[in-house]
Amino acid sequence: MITERPVTEAAAKNSFWQNPPWAGAKPKYRLGLTPIPLEQWFTQPISPDVLRHKQNMLSNHYADVVAVSKAHGGDSAQCQLSDQLGASAEHPDLIANMALSVDDDLCIMQSTGEQRLVAGCVCSPSYWNLRSKIGKPMRLIHAPVASMNEKIGGSIERFIKGVQLLRPFERINWFVHGDTERWHPAEEPLPKTPVHTWYIRSERETLCRFSDEHLLFTINTRFQPLAAIADHPEAQQDLLATLGNLDADEVDYFGGARKCAMLTEYLHSLN
Repeated sequence: MITERPVTEAAAKNSFWQNPPWAGAKPKYRLGLTPIPLEQWFTQPISPDVLRHKQNMLSNHYADVVAVSKAHGGDSAQCQLSDQLGASAEHPDLIANMALSVDDDLCIMQSTGEQRLVAGCVCSPSYWNLRSKIGKPMRLIHAPVASMNEKIGGSIERFIKGVQLLRPFERINWFVHGDTERWHPAEEPLPKTPVHTWYIRSERETLCRFSDEHLLFTINTRFQPLAAIADHPEAQQDLLATLGNLDADEVDYFGGARKCAMLTEYLHSLN
């Protein structure tokens, strides 16, 4: 299921800025799922840096990064997924062992009924905590951004209910952080460092139904220095427009009005 497709760091950086996730002034919170071939579901084996990070989190913070809802079928869902991905026997939960073979964090959701999160291994969260979400339906998971449910909650539920077996989809989510730390389970304070030293944190997210009852949601976290946007005027203008279109709930979840204002000031200064 894992196909190795080596990509140079320079090529990946250039590709990101030519088509950033906000290109065309796309809204920050949207469905934005695109079908991909099954062989591109996972693009390469786990990188050494991500493997070290995951091993550290699993060795020292296991209860924070792994959760299984036995009451909602989490054990059987893990077994079904392991038939697709395979798993070692290093840790007590299959989801943790499967996560050690890929860069991505892994979340198993019900594709029927209340669409609950039933198992996960999340070592690189951005402003959320797996332990607080396990066993909850999709709408409660997205509750911190009330307008997200209003805008796309129904579309997400319908999409999950109707998605075909073993037909993966992907989207790119993104945030702005003051560092490249992977572990951000809660909203961080406003960075005290200059804006040009901040980072775009992008997340390649995929969704694939692997059985009649369950789908896998994956999150692959990557970083780009915000300062690189200076060489890409179109990306600057599109980001300005996207930031300007955030509603109050989205601004709060993104990091607050002051953070958005500092980003806007910085982008204007580039011109």
